Amino acid sequence: QVQLVDTGGGLVQAGGSLRLSCAASESIFSMNSMGWYRQAPGNQRAWVATITNAGSTKYADSVQGRFTISRDNAKNTIYLQLNSLKPEDSAVYYCNAWVSGNRYWGQGTQVTVSS
Repeated sequence: QVQLVDTGGGLVQAGGSLRLSCAASESIFSMNSMGWYRQAPGNQRAWVATITNAGSTKYADSVQGRFTISRDNAKNTIYLQLNSLKPEDSAVYYCNAWVSGNRYWGQGTQVTVSS
């Protein structure tokens, strides 16, 4: 059972930055893909970004050019750098990973962007 721990959220003004971290309980080297989703109150959980074990990245249109996903295999951690934040980026952000056909989720970390 893979455990993922999401950290790094907080309160920031519009235009500011945050870096989210997702630490895995085991090696992420062989995990096919890992990524981030977010969920705002009253909305469904929405995909934000993905990074493969080869380092390829994809982003939702709404965050392209502002957010950057990365991974550090030595630390079993992935990151999401959030820049130029907007109030509509406010949500709980969840890390996820696919391992042997199973999907695992972090507990989420709250990001609040004030205008």
